[in-house]
Amino acid sequence: MWAGGMMFPRIVVQEEARGILDDFGIRHKEYQPGYYVANSVESVGKLIAGATSAVAEFFNLVNFEDVIIRENDRITGIVINWGPVAEQRLHVDPLMISTKLVIDGTGHDAAVCNTILRKIPNAKIGEFGVLGEKPMWSDVGERLTVDATQEIYPGLIVAGMAANAATRAPRMGPIFGGMLLSGKKAANIALDRLR
Repeated sequence: MWAGGMMFPRIVVQEEARGILDDFGIRHKEYQPGYYVANSVESVGKLIAGATSAVAEFFNLVNFEDVIIRENDRITGIVINWGPVAEQRLHVDPLMISTKLVIDGTGHDAAVCNTILRKIPNAKIGEFGVLGEKPMWSDVGERLTVDATQEIYPGLIVAGMAANAATRAPRMGPIFGGMLLSGKKAANIALDRLR
């Protein structure tokens, strides 16, 4: 979202997601009936501030490398390494983080889902084990981004474009509301699973 729509510092959000802007105090104005425009940098900044205030932890400059899987083929953590280590191809041991749940929000690449498909024979992710969204169809893609947000593998929730890639839904257009609503749904699923 930092880059906004087509690298302009603005995002467009449909009516269904306007409440998220209001919840985080993100200034916005109506562009046309049912669509609102907000500053992309303010939006990301306030979302990050709200998440950290709610005790979410963000790690800067890290790359996802692998998943940790234990009994019953359940994901129990992730393996990360520092971005500069990967960029320089240094042989530095990675860090392992134990988790109760992982949310794959890695966008079009669906990196966590793809890692599982590579490493676990017969894993049930995606349509016939194939990941990647269908061609762009903004209206349908926006709706299906939210519909596709789910626990797709034991211990793994998919959100945003990773959800579309994992369920072969169409690619979305330049509207950001579907991603915001998908993130909210992923958080609610995670909270339900952790209770």
